[in-house]
Amino acid sequence: MPHTITLICNPANTVLDTSLISDLSDALEREGGQIGRLEWLDGPIAADLECAGLQADMIEDILRDKLGDDPVDVVVHLAGEDRRRKLLVADMDSTIITVECLDELADFAGKKTEVAAITERAMRGELVFEDALRERIALLAGLPESALAGTYAGRVRLMPGARELVRTMAANGAHAVLVSGGFSYFTERVAADAGFHAERANRLIFENGLLKGVAEPILGREAKLAALHEFCAVHGISESQALAIGDGANDLAMIQVAGMGVAFHAKPVVAAAARARIDYGDLTALLYLQGYRGGDFVRD
Repeated sequence: MPHTITLICNPANTVLDTSLISDLSDALEREGGQIGRLEWLDGPIAADLECAGLQADMIEDILRDKLGDDPVDVVVHLAGEDRRRKLLVADMDSTIITVECLDELADFAGKKTEVAAITERAMRGELVFEDALRERIALLAGLPESALAGTYAGRVRLMPGARELVRTMAANGAHAVLVSGGFSYFTERVAADAGFHAERANRLIFENGLLKGVAEPILGREAKLAALHEFCAVHGISESQALAIGDGANDLAMIQVAGMGVAFHAKPVVAAAARARIDYGDLTALLYLQGYRGGDFVRD
């Protein structure tokens, strides 16, 4: 049975055409691949291509080598795999939204550079997430609670394709959960805006309108994995039927356990370990890799 390869580019940079697919097919055939059906999911943005005779990891290596710097994402599916997922578990910061909320909060205190440096190291897996979060919150002690509203209104924006991803999966019977190492003030609002069914996050503690700390226990890497297991159990599905997405090291556990774990514009440690990686496409890429066509998307 052939593998299905999903090729995806960003809607703003449509480089996927029959000429490029022909070149990729030739590269696979030179290594013993047998090319089958080509199906456009949303030309010239996404297409499925069948290939037999090669292992999935070899197909991916050949295609990435051939593509070089061409901005096209490659996802190779297991032969006979049911691509449609029944649960979406998503990170929030730099995944469903375009910013890191804590870094933006720090800007209100004049400490964005210092806090963002810690965030970057934590997301790369160089620091224990929970310790890094406590350290950053300590740096912001005394921040006025009004900074939350200012950050949300002025800085927080949904990642392109976020609404389409969540609402299309929901319209087709999937459950969507936002699970963040960030803060409930933001997850509650982002979840409602994008269409998530549920959200989980950390809670900030304020006294007399000023930031004092973060509630324990902190929701980090293991708590995200626990949420994946919990929602699978609640909805009577296996982890193989779940799609998990994130960009940082604290997302790795859930990404590696989900049937389809996706590193989205991710740190190197995450991209190297994930089942799939999206480096160029927006969040609608997660619909294409499930076999949805552009005409199937639920749009505003």
